[in-house]
Amino acid sequence: MTLNADALELLRLVSQSPEPVAPSSYFHTIHPPNFDASAAEDDPRREAWAEKQIGLYGEMLKLHEQGLVRIVHPANGERGDLMEVTEAGRAALA
Repeated sequence: MTLNADALELLRLVSQSPEPVAPSSYFHTIHPPNFDASAAEDDPRREAWAEKQIGLYGEMLKLHEQGLVRIVHPANGERGDLMEVTEAGRAALA
Protein backbone atom coordinates (compact mmCIF):
# COMPACT_ATOMS: atom_id res chain seq x y z
CA MET A 1 0.00 0.00 0.00
CA THR A 2 1.24 3.45 -0.88
CA LEU A 3 0.55 6.39 1.41
CA ASN A 4 0.70 9.97 0.23
CA ALA A 5 2.83 12.51 2.11
CA ASP A 6 -0.09 13.80 4.23
CA ALA A 7 -1.23 10.32 5.27
CA LEU A 8 2.33 9.26 6.06
CA GLU A 9 2.96 12.34 8.18
CA LEU A 10 -0.34 11.93 10.01
CA LEU A 11 0.46 8.29 10.73
CA ARG A 12 3.96 9.21 11.90
CA LEU A 13 2.70 11.90 14.27
CA VAL A 14 0.00 9.67 15.76
CA SER A 15 2.57 6.89 16.22
CA GLN A 16 4.77 9.22 18.27
CA SER A 17 2.05 9.99 20.80
CA PRO A 18 2.49 8.10 24.08
CA GLU A 19 -1.30 7.83 24.46
CA PRO A 20 -4.34 7.79 22.15
CA VAL A 21 -4.72 11.12 20.40
CA ALA A 22 -7.18 12.96 18.17
CA PRO A 23 -5.37 13.00 14.81
CA SER A 24 -6.99 16.33 14.01
CA SER A 25 -4.79 17.90 16.68
CA TYR A 26 -1.92 17.52 14.19
CA PHE A 27 -3.65 19.09 11.20
CA HIS A 28 -2.17 22.55 11.85
CA THR A 29 1.25 20.99 12.29
CA ILE A 30 1.05 19.31 8.89
CA HIS A 31 -0.47 22.31 7.09
CA PRO A 32 -0.10 25.47 9.19
CA PRO A 33 -2.15 28.52 8.19
CA ASN A 34 -0.26 30.73 5.73
CA PHE A 35 -2.44 33.80 6.09
CA ASP A 36 -3.22 36.46 8.71
CA ALA A 37 -6.03 35.73 11.13
CA SER A 38 -7.69 38.88 9.78
CA ALA A 39 -7.76 37.50 6.21
CA ALA A 40 -11.20 37.54 4.61
CA GLU A 41 -13.16 34.29 4.50
CA ASP A 42 -12.86 34.26 0.71
CA ASP A 43 -9.10 34.89 0.71
CA PRO A 44 -7.65 32.32 -1.73
CA ARG A 45 -4.96 31.32 0.77
CA ARG A 46 -7.56 30.69 3.48
CA GLU A 47 -9.73 28.68 1.07
CA ALA A 48 -6.75 26.57 -0.08
CA TRP A 49 -5.76 25.93 3.54
CA ALA A 50 -9.33 24.91 4.43
CA GLU A 51 -9.30 22.41 1.55
CA LYS A 52 -6.06 20.93 2.89
CA GLN A 53 -7.61 20.59 6.36
CA ILE A 54 -10.63 18.80 4.91
CA GLY A 55 -8.27 16.56 2.94
CA LEU A 56 -6.54 15.56 6.16
CA TYR A 57 -9.85 14.34 7.57
CA GLY A 58 -10.17 12.18 4.47
CA GLU A 59 -6.67 10.80 4.98
CA MET A 60 -7.47 10.03 8.62
CA LEU A 61 -10.53 8.05 7.49
CA LYS A 62 -8.47 6.15 4.90
CA LEU A 63 -5.87 5.25 7.55
CA HIS A 64 -8.68 3.85 9.69
CA GLU A 65 -10.28 1.96 6.79
CA GLN A 66 -6.89 0.42 5.94
CA GLY A 67 -6.43 -0.73 9.53
CA LEU A 68 -3.40 1.47 10.13
CA VAL A 69 -5.00 3.33 13.05
CA ARG A 70 -7.79 2.29 15.38
CA ILE A 71 -10.25 4.18 17.53
CA VAL A 72 -9.50 3.60 21.20
CA HIS A 73 -12.01 6.10 22.62
CA PRO A 74 -14.93 7.16 20.38
CA ALA A 75 -15.84 10.83 20.11
CA ASN A 76 -18.00 12.01 22.99
CA GLY A 77 -19.28 15.42 21.90
CA GLU A 78 -16.47 17.26 23.67
CA ARG A 79 -13.57 15.80 21.68
CA GLY A 80 -13.03 13.76 18.57
CA ASP A 81 -12.12 10.09 18.34
CA LEU A 82 -8.90 9.21 20.12
CA MET A 83 -6.78 6.90 18.02
CA GLU A 84 -3.58 4.93 18.11
CA VAL A 85 -1.46 3.32 15.44
CA THR A 86 -1.93 -0.43 14.92
CA GLU A 87 0.84 -2.95 14.31
CA ALA A 88 0.02 -2.71 10.60
CA GLY A 89 0.44 1.05 10.85
CA ARG A 90 3.83 0.68 12.53
CA ALA A 91 4.87 -1.75 9.80
CA ALA A 92 3.82 0.79 7.15
CA LEU A 93 6.15 3.32 8.78
CA ALA A 94 9.13 0.96 8.81
